[in-house]
Amino acid sequence: MKLRNILLLGFPAIVLWLGVIFVLGIFLIKWFWMWTIPGLFPGAVASGAVAAKISWWTALKLSVLVALLAAITNISKR
Repeated sequence: MKLRNILLLGFPAIVLWLGVIFVLGIFLIKWFWMWTIPGLFPGAVASGAVAAKISWWTALKLSVLVALLAAITNISKR
């Protein structure tokens, strides 16, 4: 979906669309962390250096970071 098509949907639709993307990103980050980090770094999880699960707040911050990095990547592709 191109940006101009999204802008034609109107402001409420854009806000809803962005909200859904962030919520989906939070769930994906929590799921990814829970299944991969303990499997990849069992020693670090066992010693307490890395958490086996992350909080919703941490997942939200990581989701925002990933979104910003994706935006920077897309902006710099000219």
